[in-house]
Formats: sequence, structure tokens, C-alpha cells
Amino acid sequence: MGASPPPTPLLDQIDLPADLRRLPVDDLERLAAELRSFLLYSVSQSGGHFAAGLGAVELTVALHYLYDTPHDRIVWDVGHQAYPHKMLTGRRARISSIRRWNGLAPFPKREESEYDTFGVGHSSTSISAALGMAAADRLQNKNRRVAAVIGDGGMTAGLAFEALNHAGDLGTDLLVVLNDNDMSISPNVGALSNRMVQILSGKLYTTVREGSRKVLSHMPSVWELARRAERQVKGLIVPGVLFEELGFNYLGPVDGHDLPGLLHLLRRARDLPGPRLLHLITRKGKGYAPAELDPVKYHGVTPFDLDTGIQPSKRPAAPTYSKIFGDWICAMAQRDPRVVAITPAMREGSGLVEFEKRFPERYFDVGIAEQHSVTLAAGLACEGMKPVVAIYSTFLQRAYDQVIHDVVNQRLPVLFAIDRAGLVGADGPTHNGSYDLTFLRCLPDFVIMAPADENECRQMLYTGLQLEQPAAVRYPRGAGPGVPVEEEFSTLPLGKAEVRREGSTLALLAFGAMVTPCVALAERWDATLINMRFIKPLDEQLLLETARRHQLLVCVEENTVQGGAGSAVNELLARHGLPPARLHGLPDRLVQHGSRDDMLTDAGLDEQGIAEFVEPLLQSPRGISRQAG
Repeated sequence: MGASPPPTPLLDQIDLPADLRRLPVDDLERLAAELRSFLLYSVSQSGGHFAAGLGAVELTVALHYLYDTPHDRIVWDVGHQAYPHKMLTGRRARISSIRRWNGLAPFPKREESEYDTFGVGHSSTSISAALGMAAADRLQNKNRRVAAVIGDGGMTAGLAFEALNHAGDLGTDLLVVLNDNDMSISPNVGALSNRMVQILSGKLYTTVREGSRKVLSHMPSVWELARRAERQVKGLIVPGVLFEELGFNYLGPVDGHDLPGLLHLLRRARDLPGPRLLHLITRKGKGYAPAELDPVKYHGVTPFDLDTGIQPSKRPAAPTYSKIFGDWICAMAQRDPRVVAITPAMREGSGLVEFEKRFPERYFDVGIAEQHSVTLAAGLACEGMKPVVAIYSTFLQRAYDQVIHDVVNQRLPVLFAIDRAGLVGADGPTHNGSYDLTFLRCLPDFVIMAPADENECRQMLYTGLQLEQPAAVRYPRGAGPGVPVEEEFSTLPLGKAEVRREGSTLALLAFGAMVTPCVALAERWDATLINMRFIKPLDEQLLLETARRHQLLVCVEENTVQGGAGSAVNELLARHGLPPARLHGLPDRLVQHGSRDDMLTDAGLDEQGIAEFVEPLLQSPRGISRQAG
């Protein structure tokens, strides 16, 4: 990690893409090599997303060389591969700050640069956004080129195909670049494919194809025969029939690391009319052997030794909540053959690696298709299985209609294991689980639990699996407070909170991870501390008794205050004519990226921040009488 920066004499001349476009084309391969070297060095020092960017170096150089950015629009999908883009658009000097507090954003962000045309974080939005931009340009008579760059993973989402379908129907000038880093072309197919690329991107093919379409479309029987013949012939030799059927001129596949060839084909693709799809084959981790061999491990990294590829091991004092979940579901599957696990492409992050190895027939990775994951679970539940959907809080947002329409409306026993609830750290606002309590607690017959520690998480998951109704356990990213996990399982009484400490005057009602910072504060203030456990159903009896015995109630949660757990408490108190509790949770703004500790401090949800919220209330007659405000 003490390596020196590599020499980059050509890259040093590039501050913005305009500088890049002044270079002779013969210099671009050397520039790409320097850009890759600098990316290797910088991420080894700072950590961050790694393998995807290495695979997109040549593509990034080619796009900014051939497109007049920022006038022309390039829309990156997800943004894991956008580090080279940031480096070529005026941010290379700050790249070491990426994902850190007050540093560069981990993904393209409109507020950060005019070259970041669309803010991203979740996948599969690029084609829709780029189509919207292209449509706007056409309506405003602007002469802009628009390109969307999407990976093969992002292309698995329904949103991407919805956008492709619409783009083909509109016929708008739009280039979609499919950056495919999960397949290879065997040598005997490669030569044929390259020849087909030349044919399909040539003016003769385009002219004949469009001319024939106009003539033959007036003769339905002949037109259908021609379409079938074209489809059958191309289906034997070109893997793009689907895209052609959607109305795209398909070009590829082509080697995305052959920069001269890529420039030649991209120039052709850029200048063709209508919707085009350029299919590139790239290699994640390109240029760094450890990342090429294990792109999953090197997808996102902490600082590491560039020579050895070794990342310093950080053993948490306690297992992560994802590990607790992974161990629990393996134990459940061993006990009950009806237990199945579903994940929308988050096997590693959700802790399902071991489950897939041990129970492959009961493991469903549906790709980046969150809506499908929920309705698939509903179908499994209809037939007596016990589906567990392991999903990040922000990814569940994308499947909200399915939660309501397919699970809740049928009162199906689907268990949602909601990871990354609350503030997530370096990925920032796009991944913060700020809203799940708000959008779930309004759903009828939906049980919602939030564990204070590791053992409680395990027991809540077990409890949720026993219910004959929809349920969710939401837990934060990272490790818990270090509470030992009991091997035996026990069912928690539904809707019952736990009094951790009896006090006077003040009662702290803490939800989930917020119990830990409240422990010392309850001692300091001689306050009652209640681990609420359940957001729905609430422990109404205990809450009403507590409200009548204390002068001040404060709810603390790692969710937005609006409509969150504290709001549920106040709705109960209002129904019984009792003064409201004071609510402390995530502020009504986006909490920016940094470490999780940085973010909790900024949100006022660390011990000091909670104290700063509560202490003025203890000193104020208005606060102590629990007046709203």
C-alpha cells in the first residue's frame, strides 16, 4: 500500500475530454494503458469499486474521444465502472477521496459534474434515462448524440427491457452499449462474428434493410416471409435477434479491449440513425490478474497491496448481520425442506453463499429483478413452501407494488430479510435504507421487526418464519454490538417489547440498532429504556402504561421520521388522548456518503447526537410536558 504513483505523462495532459479529443488516435492505446495503471494505483490506496472500472477503460476513452461531451450525453448504468470516466472529466486529482466523507461520490452524480448526466446507484436505469434525454433533444431540436452504457447484469432487469421496447417503438436516435463482461467468444466463432459486425454496421446493409422494409411492408405476405428468412439466417450466426426484434440495429459482439477496432465500430454505430445496440465483450478486472481471476472479490475493495493483491483482513468483533442471516437460513433449510431462499443478485452481500452450496435446488438468484423476486416468492408460498426473500432495503423499494398486490393482498406467508436498513456507509444516498419502516408499516397484517442485536435478529427471523402472514426483519449493514448468539431457537411473543431499564421522568423508546447508543444515555439520565422490537404490531399496552408513568417519551429510530416507527407510536397515543412522544430519526434530507459512523454522526443518531436532541427537552418545561414540536 506504500507504492508510488505510476508515471502517466500522457494522462497528465488530460484534464477534460476536450484535451483527450486533441490527441492523435495513435496515442489512445498508450493513454488507456496509463489510465488503467493510475486506476490500479489509486483504488489500491483508497479502496472502492475496482474490477468493473478496469474492464471499461477502453470503452471510456473511446466514448469521450468520439462523443462531444458534455454536449453529447453519456449515461452510465449503476456507476461501478465509472471511475475512469471521473478521471477523464476533471476529477483525477480527487479520486483518492471517492466514497469518503466530503469526497467524490461513489457513482455519477449530477451535482458533482456536468459530465455526469444522470445520477445513478441502482442498476438498469440508463436506457430509460438516455431515451428520455434523446426524446427531449428531439422535441427541443437540439443536435445531441445520446449513449447509454449498461452491463450484462443490468440488462437482466425488466426496466431495461421496458426501455428497449419503447425505444424501438419510438425509433429515436439512441445508442445502447452493452458492456458484457460475463461471456466469452470462442476463437472459431470470433472471426465469423467480426465479419458479421462489418456487414451489419455497413451503409449497404443499412440502406438495403431500410429500403426493403419500406417496400415489402406494403406486401404483408412477402414481408412476413422476408422477416422469417432474415430471423432464421441471423439466428444461426448473430446473437442479436432479440434486439433486432425490439427494433434495434444490433452490432456485435466485439472485443471491448481492442481499442482501434472499438473506435472504428463505435464511430459507425454513433453515426447510424435510429436505435442501435453495440455489444462489447470485456473482462472485469482487465489488466490486474487477481481481479481477472476473482472479479467478485475485487468488485469493491478496501486499500490493498498492489503487488500481492492482499487486502488487510478486518475481522469484526462480532459477526455481521448478513452472516447471522446466512447461518440462520441454512439451519432452517436443514430442518424444513419447504424453506427456500430468493435473492435479486445479492448472493454475497446477503450472506447466501453457503446456502447456495448446501441447498442449490432451493436457492433462487433471479438477477436484478426485484419485482420478480417478490412475486416468485408469492407463488412459492401459494403452494406451501416457506419463501425467504433476502433483499436490501433500497432494492425492496423497486418491488413495492408486488409486496402489496401479490403478497399482502393475498396474506401470503412470505418472510422478507431486509438487509442494509438504515445508513449504509460509502455507497451513500442511493443505498441508504431510510424508508422501509414508512412504506411497510401502512400495509395491513404485515409484521415488522427490528433487532437490537445479533441474537435477537436470529430469533426474529425464526419468529417470522412461523407466521402465516407477511413479515419482515430489518437489520443494518455490518456487525452488531457483540451479543452471543444462542443455538436454540425461540419464538418471540408477537408485538411484545422488552423493557431494558426502568427509570423515571424520561422513557427512551428505541427501535433496532438504536438500542445500543441509548444504553449509556438511559443510565446517565436515569431513564426507562425500552427495546421496542416490533414496529408492527406495537406493544400497545406497554406503551400506554409507559406514557402515563413518564413525563417525556422519546422515540429513536434509524428511519426517516415521517411515517416511521415513532409516527406509529404517536398515532396510538393520539387515539387515547395522550400527549405525543418526541421523535428522533433520520433527518428530512439525504445523508451523504462516508463511513457508517460518519453518517450516523451527521444524522444525529450516534450517542452524542441523541443526547443533543434529548437534553434540551429535559431542561425545557415545554419539552418535559411532551408538547408537539
